[in-house]
This record gives sequence, C-alpha cells and structure tokens, in this order.
Amino acid sequence: MLYACYTLMTNIGLFGKGGVKALGLMQETGGSVRPVNADAGVPLHRQLFLVLHDEIARGAIAPGDALPTEQSLCDQFGVSRITVRRALADLAEQGYIERRQGVGSFVRHRGRSDEAPPVGSYMDSLRQAQFQTSIDVAEHDVRTPPSPIGDALGVTGEMLHILRVRRERRTHEPLMVTEAWLPTDLADTLTTSALRRKPLYELLSAAGLVIDRMQHEITAEIAGPRNARLLNVAIGSALLRVNRLAFVAGSPHHHVSILLSPNRSRVLMSQTANELQTGDGLAIAHDVRREAADRRPRSV
Repeated sequence: MLYACYTLMTNIGLFGKGGVKALGLMQETGGSVRPVNADAGVPLHRQLFLVLHDEIARGAIAPGDALPTEQSLCDQFGVSRITVRRALADLAEQGYIERRQGVGSFVRHRGRSDEAPPVGSYMDSLRQAQFQTSIDVAEHDVRTPPSPIGDALGVTGEMLHILRVRRERRTHEPLMVTEAWLPTDLADTLTTSALRRKPLYELLSAAGLVIDRMQHEITAEIAGPRNARLLNVAIGSALLRVNRLAFVAGSPHHHVSILLSPNRSRVLMSQTANELQTGDGLAIAHDVRREAADRRPRSV
C-alpha cells in the first residue's frame, strides 16, 4: 500500500554502463550537428562539460567506469587538450568524476547520502540545517521590494530586506542564498545577530507569528554575476529558485526566495497518498504567450 510519495529533484543520476562507446554513438547519431560547436556562443570547455555530464547523468558511463583519455576526447570532439582539461577539471570540482594521476578520469560512486533522506517536520529540518551549517548575513536593511514581490504582497512602501548565505560549517562552501522581504515592524526581532544564531522561522514563531499557509514556486534560472559570486559557481550555471509566499491571518505577509545550485542541493516534496490522488499541494503552471495562439489562422 502506498502511504506517501517523495518527489526528488536533482540533476545528478549515475546509473548504467558503456562510457566510451556511448560517446561515439552520440556523434554518429548526431548527423551533421556536432555536440561541440565553436559557433554555439558557449565556451567549448563548457559544451564538453555538458556533453560528458549528460552521458554520466543518463547512465551511459556508470560509476567506476573510466572516461575516454584526454587525447581521445580531443580527437573525437575536435578540441584542444586545454579545452578537455578544463572540462574534466570542472567535472571533478563538482564531484562527478575523480582524476587519478597517470591513470585517467573515473566516474565517482555516490553513497547513501545522495538518496532521498527521510522528510520530517519543517522545523526539525531547520534545526538540523542550523547545526550543520553557518550563516552569513550579507544584507540587512529597509528598502522598496521589486515590483513582482510588492505586487504579490500588496505592498507599495518599504520592507525589511534580509539576504543571507548558508554555508557548510566545516568547508564554508556556500549551499544556498535566501532573500527575505518582511514587514518593517519585525526589524527589532530579526536582527543581524539573531539571524546568525537561529533560523528565520524559529524567530518568527518565537515572536508569536502564526503562518496559515505557504505558497511555493520552484523555477530554474541562469546564474548572473551577483548570484554566481554568492554561491561560488560559474556565471551561466543552472540554479534552482524556490519562492515562498507566506500567509498570516489569511493575507500575504512576507516573501522568501531560496537560491540553490543543483550540483550541491536538492528539493524534496512530500505528499500523502490522499494528496497524491487529489493533486493537493502540487500544480504545474505553464506560462504560454498568448500572442502565439492569437496568430493561429482562423477559419471563416
């Protein structure tokens, strides 16, 4: 019997066999279009990184399998050894492969930490994250929110603005960036020192704030210079964004945006069997431009 369902969003999937052969098939089935193209507008080493990453993600190269040699990749994709080395270095840095001096590059095995962990209460997960990570409060001020956020909250004036970077406690690696917009009367509660010590929602709960519900939106975007710097990723990297609109006493109260690198973090959603059947709590919105539909030929 199905009791609950977990939806795991990640860009890491390492299963299957046949690394070198699969890379050959990729070009053979590609017709006249090469997977690495100097005219694509994307650096060659980044294109090669994406090609190799896709082969690993779809299982063409299994954990423990060797990648083709540097010279083989140069010959196969028509790129320089410097390009190949930069692509392999990026794969190694993001944990997809390990490079063994004098031996070659191998797809890394993933342990149980990459499986979906049990999902407890939200406050439990916050406390665990607080124990395992540290917080940098990068910005703490009062300013006017961007129009989409102000419109969602029904606010035209200034709000308390908080920008934080959560880091892995031992390595100081940035894991996520959170940006919050809240009523200014919470400024005395949500001080910089308090936000370094405790999670935002624990502070709000201690202040007597009761949240009725939260509306979540999960989107993807490309890292611009500011977010790339905060998360220590390359400009143009794919990022996950989770937007939260919190309601208090039936009205929108505050907005929190969470920015993640899918190479380091995943988003877990939990639904009971009843919610799975009814679709409660989960929906997919399609932003289709109406102009395209308006241009369709109409019968007379």
